[in-house]
Amino acid sequence: MSPRIAAIRTALEGALNPVLLEIEDQSARHAGHAGVRQHGGGHFAVHVVAACFAGQSRIARHRMVNGALGDAFRDEIHALSIRAETPEEAAG
Repeated sequence: MSPRIAAIRTALEGALNPVLLEIEDQSARHAGHAGVRQHGGGHFAVHVVAACFAGQSRIARHRMVNGALGDAFRDEIHALSIRAETPEEAAG
């Protein structure tokens, strides 16, 4: 596991207590992308299943994920795709 993925995992697990957390580094798909060259961070996709998302809108869930990552990841992440579900949604 890369250090970036490990750091993302630690931050999300600590803040959201997920029952499922999948993190994919998609940076290789974006090699040469102007924003990556200027920013230096990678492209990631996360699938988070957590009870804390219950009753929250999609935007609120994304804010929760971004808030968990915070400013510490501003230089580590250039783009983040988020799939945030409750356990019931993930099962259905």
